[in-house]
Amino acid sequence: MDNCIEVKNITRTYPQFSLKNVTFSVPCGSVVGFIGENGAGKSTTIRAILGLLKKGEGSITVLGENADELSPATKEKIGVVFDGLSFPENLTVKQLDKVMGGIYKTWNSERFFGYMSKFELPLDKRFKSFSRGMVMRLSIAAALSHDTQLLILDEPTSGLDPVMRSEILDIFLDFMQDENHSILISTHITSDLEHIADYICFIHKGEIMFTEERNEMMERHRILKCTDEQLMRIDKADIIGVRKGRFQNEVLTTNAHKYPDIPADAPSIEEIMVFYVKE
Repeated sequence: MDNCIEVKNITRTYPQFSLKNVTFSVPCGSVVGFIGENGAGKSTTIRAILGLLKKGEGSITVLGENADELSPATKEKIGVVFDGLSFPENLTVKQLDKVMGGIYKTWNSERFFGYMSKFELPLDKRFKSFSRGMVMRLSIAAALSHDTQLLILDEPTSGLDPVMRSEILDIFLDFMQDENHSILISTHITSDLEHIADYICFIHKGEIMFTEERNEMMERHRILKCTDEQLMRIDKADIIGVRKGRFQNEVLTTNAHKYPDIPADAPSIEEIMVFYVKE
């Protein structure tokens, strides 16, 4: 099995939004960063992968099985973190441990309480009193405390301070030390992806713009810093997006080599996304 997730030509139509022939994959042993603006289709795609949406056109396989018919053994291997509390708010950590132990045959209480200690989460407080950051730490700990082979994460570092975000990213990197492990991570904090992602998949208005190896993507794109006169000389076919300033313009392109007289800088993942969205 080369890919732990394969999404092929997925189409879902809603009154004000649609996924349009969405196709991408998550190679086994890799971290794929799933980026796009609010409403681009990230969460909808993730819910389709998890079989939480009505079946439409196209096909999805997860760990070699049809996403709509995952076996119990395969579900044991998937850890999921959504952007928000996924557990009953009246539960406590101790109660959740018992519940999860009844759901997952491979649930590891020792590992779970180890994360509780590491994240400094109270064991007897109800989840409804948890802050957003505490909820995210709890969800990540639960996702990692059974026989997890694939992590599917929707904004997992949202609401966390920079120190805790760094710690969480280190945990994800530790998880990836096993070459059989894989991660699909949707996030608005694109700087996180510069530390852990092997590939970037960019979705915009329900369509995949590209899926590319991160370093190649960063190398291929450049921001030209140009005057109004130089901007007029740039072929429109080479322009992905433009930001105009009072004294200087910025142009995102994949053909910077054609304009050796114009200074060019390497963009961040966030800048690449912003230029595409503001096309």
